[in-house]
Amino acid sequence: MPPYSKLEREIQENGFALRGNRLTPSEIDSLLDAITQVDHSGGLQRRDSVFAIRNLLDASPEIRELADSAVLRALVEPILGASAFPVRGILFDKVADANWKVPWHQDVTIAVQERIDTEGFGPWSVKAGVVHVQPPARILESMLSVRLHLDPCFAENGALRVLPGSHRQGRIPEDQIPAIRNQSPEFICESGIGGALLMRPLLLHASSPSQLPDHRRVIHIDFAAVPLPNGLRWLSAPSQ
Repeated sequence: MPPYSKLEREIQENGFALRGNRLTPSEIDSLLDAITQVDHSGGLQRRDSVFAIRNLLDASPEIRELADSAVLRALVEPILGASAFPVRGILFDKVADANWKVPWHQDVTIAVQERIDTEGFGPWSVKAGVVHVQPPARILESMLSVRLHLDPCFAENGALRVLPGSHRQGRIPEDQIPAIRNQSPEFICESGIGGALLMRPLLLHASSPSQLPDHRRVIHIDFAAVPLPNGLRWLSAPSQ
């Protein structure tokens, strides 16, 4: 077997990796413009501010193009292989009208096109009109999320906090999370504009409210490498 790359080792050991300067200023400007063109009727709003859009890959051709770009393939393929494909895109923004705290948790749900009751999948839910389900841990363990920062992302404006290595414990019952948190040092995933954070969905993570009044926009794209069973279909997989 060939030796692991530095990126593979980081993901395997820590569950996350940071890489800077993956987007140029002009690319970021184009993405920000594309986001303003998205129909926000399906977005999550508070007062006049849209702070999340859940179906970003389907709502924006530019974000879909980003998900399939050589820049992201170079990050994802060393971890998931050449067969990896994007399955969901979300925009997160922390602004004064929607400046939330996210407690410690794992990402344990996936988005699918329709509900098909399947052994090992559940419970089910609907968020912003999109069907979500908790799959078996093996599905989550085979996924990778990429977060692209369109604004500076530091501790002061709610950068993601993670517990390195926690992804190796599988699905963690909620009542056990505080004990793991107390025993594990956290790492703050700070990033400049254009930087990328790669993470496994089962990595324990949290974020604090922003102490700054400006945007903290992040494009979050989930990648998978295997089809779902029993006719279930990933929400935004390019072909199924």
